[in-house]
Amino acid sequence: MEIIRGGMTVELMHPDFMNPNDAESSSRNGKAAQMNINGPECIILSLKRIISHVRYMGKRLYILLQVAVDHEEKGSRGGAEGWEDTSKTKGWSPKVVLAHHLVGHIESWAAKNNTETLPARLLAFLFPGLDYPLTSSHGFCHNDSLPRRLPPNVTPEAFQAFISRAQSIVGAENVTVVDPQNPLEDGTYMDNCKAHDMHSVYERDYFVASAVVAPRGVSEVQAIVKLADEFIVPVWPFSAGRNVGYGGTAPRVPGSVGIELGKNMNKVLEVSVEGAYALVEPGVTYFSLYDYLVKTGLREHLWIDVPDLGGGSIIGNAVERGVGYTPYGDHFMMHCGMEVVLPNGELVRTGMGALPEPGNVPGLAPHEQKPNKTWQLFNYGFGPYNDGIFTQSNLGIVVKMGIWLMPNPGGYQAYMITFPRDDDLSAIVDKIRPLRLQMILQNTPTLRHILLDAAVYNPKSHYTDKNTPLSEAEMDEIAAKLNLGRWNFYGAVYGPEPIRAVLLEAIKAAFLTISGSKFYLPEDRTEENSILRIRSDTLQGIPSLDEPRWVDWLPNGGHLFFSPIAKISGADAALQYEVTKRRCQETGFDFIGTFIVGMRDLHHIVCIVFDREDPEQRLRARWLMRTMIKDCAAHGWGEYRTHLALMDQIANTYNFNDNALMKLNETIKNALDPNGIMAPGKNGVWPAGYDKEQWVLGGEEEWAPPGTQAAAATKD
Repeated sequence: MEIIRGGMTVELMHPDFMNPNDAESSSRNGKAAQMNINGPECIILSLKRIISHVRYMGKRLYILLQVAVDHEEKGSRGGAEGWEDTSKTKGWSPKVVLAHHLVGHIESWAAKNNTETLPARLLAFLFPGLDYPLTSSHGFCHNDSLPRRLPPNVTPEAFQAFISRAQSIVGAENVTVVDPQNPLEDGTYMDNCKAHDMHSVYERDYFVASAVVAPRGVSEVQAIVKLADEFIVPVWPFSAGRNVGYGGTAPRVPGSVGIELGKNMNKVLEVSVEGAYALVEPGVTYFSLYDYLVKTGLREHLWIDVPDLGGGSIIGNAVERGVGYTPYGDHFMMHCGMEVVLPNGELVRTGMGALPEPGNVPGLAPHEQKPNKTWQLFNYGFGPYNDGIFTQSNLGIVVKMGIWLMPNPGGYQAYMITFPRDDDLSAIVDKIRPLRLQMILQNTPTLRHILLDAAVYNPKSHYTDKNTPLSEAEMDEIAAKLNLGRWNFYGAVYGPEPIRAVLLEAIKAAFLTISGSKFYLPEDRTEENSILRIRSDTLQGIPSLDEPRWVDWLPNGGHLFFSPIAKISGADAALQYEVTKRRCQETGFDFIGTFIVGMRDLHHIVCIVFDREDPEQRLRARWLMRTMIKDCAAHGWGEYRTHLALMDQIANTYNFNDNALMKLNETIKNALDPNGIMAPGKNGVWPAGYDKEQWVLGGEEEWAPPGTQAAAATKD
C-alpha cells in the first residue's frame, strides 16, 4: 500500500516488516521468517522498519515511533509472556496483538509527556483488514486521525494542525474528527447525527463533514472562524442540526468542518414580559424555551410559536425562514436583532444593537457588553437593514437573536374542517384568501392532503400491500375509514370568548357552503393519534414530536421537502397540485403534501418519502425533485427553501436580468469572505475560489419514468 505525502510516495506495506508468519514475505526475508511472532522482538523490528519508511509523514510521528522502539528494547525481557497472555485473554490474533502493543506503548509515552498520539488512520495503512476497532475507546486518539473526507485543497498535515489548534481553543472534548473506521449512524430526530444527512439522497458519506467543533461561547466562535480563515478550511455552521428534509447538519462541500453551536451555546439570555420577547443563543430549541417559560411561570403571560417539530433551534429555524402556525408564524418576521460573527471573525450587532447602551464597563469584550435596551423592540435601527443577508446565506454566524413572543391572547380554540373530494381544492383556497387578508383567519392555517394525515396514523403497509402509488378510490377508502376528508383544514381562533365566537361563525359560514364539508373541535375527535388534537397543541405554541410519524410511510423512511410558493388562488393551487402529484405518481411515489397559508401566499410543502437504504429510490427521489423544479419554474413558481443537493438548480431559476441577483450575492460574498470559508455553496452562492461548474450536482440523475422515450434511451 502506498500513500503520498508532499509529492513523496511512501510504501507502508513493505514486505520486510509486516506479518513474519506469512509464507510469501518469509521467502523474501529470511530474518523475519526466523522470528517468533509471540516475541516482543517482532514489535521492535516492525517499529524500526516502519520508521525507515515514514520519515516523510512528519517529525512528530517519527519521534514517537523512535520512542516506542526505546521502550520496547528496554522492556523486552519477559515481554514474550505478556504477549502470550494478551493473545489468550483477549482472543486476538498475533497481528492484532502486534497492533495493540505498537500503539499502546506509543500512547502510554504520549500521555505521560502530554503530547499527541499515533494517528489511528496509520493503523489502517499498516494493518489493512485488521479486525480491531480503531476508536478512542480502545486507546486510539480519535481527534488525531485523518477524517473520512478531507476539506478541499487541505493536506493531511494541515488538517491535523488545524484540529490541534481547534482543540486548544474549545477543548479536546468539543472536537470530533469523523473517523473513516466508524460507520455513519443516522440516529433519530432528537439524537441526531452531526456530520452527515440522516435522510441522505446520495450515499451517506457524500455530504459529510471532516470534523465537528463545538464552541463554548461567542469568543470561541470568533476564534474558530479566524482559524478557518487562516487555514482556508471551509466551515458549515449549524445550531441544533435538525433541519430535516433539507440536509440536516451535512455540509454542501464534503470535508467541511461543522461548527455545532447548539451543544454548548444553549442559554435563554433574557425574557421580557413587558416587551414580549426573548433573547436566545443558537442551542435554544422550541422545547427548551417552552420549558423555560413554564418553569419560570411566564407561560401564562407569553406563548412561543412552534413549527411541526419542537426540537429545532429557534435561531436556526428563523434564519432558514421557517414557519409556525400561530399568528406569529413567520419566524423571520418575528425576529428582532442579531449578533453575528462575520467570516473574518469580527462581531456585529444589527438594528438597535449597533447603538451602545450607556453604562457598560470599560474593557468588556464586545459580546459581553450589555445590549441596547431597544435592541429587541425595533428591527431596523438606522441605515441599511442588514438582517436579511444573514438568512439562508453564508455571510455570518448568528450567535444571539431576539424573537418576539405572543402575549397570552386570553382564550384559544382549535378546529378542523374536512372536505370530501379531491377537486374541492380550488374552492377551498378561494374561500381562504379573503378570510386571511381580512385577518379573520388569524393564524397560519394548513390545508393537508389525506395521505399526510393517514401517514401520521399508520404506515402505508397498514392500508395496502401494494408498493405503487395509491389510486383515487383507495385514497377515498382511507379517508372514509379515518373519518377524514380528501383535504383537511386546521386552524385556530384567539382572544376572549366573544371574539372567538364571532370569528368561528364567519369561518363556518364561508367553508361549510362547500358540499359535504364538516366542522370539528378537538373534543369531537377521540381516535388515537388524532391530528386535530396534535395540531391543537401546535397552534397554541406547545411543541411536540408527534408529526414525524409520516416519515415512516415507507420502510427506512427518508424524506425531502419540495417547497414552491404560489398565490392564494384556487386556480394556482389546483394547477400546482396537479403538476406535483402527477410527477410523484409517475416516479412511483405517493403524493403527500400540505398547503401552509401565509399572509398573501401559499407555501406548498410536498413531502417526498423514500426508502433511504434503497439506491434506486434515492435516485428516483432526486430525479423527481429536479423535474419538479423545472416544471414549477416554467409556471413562474419558485421554491423558498431546499435540500443541499438542489441548491444550485433552484438558485439558477431566480435568473432575472442575466442572474443579476446571484451576481449581487456573489459580490457581497467575495467582499465579506475573500477566502470563501463560510459555508461555500450554501443556496447556490459560491465564493470566487471555487469553480462553480465543478461543484454543481444533477447531471448524474439518469432515470426516467417507465414507458417514456427517455426511459428507453436510458435503458439503451
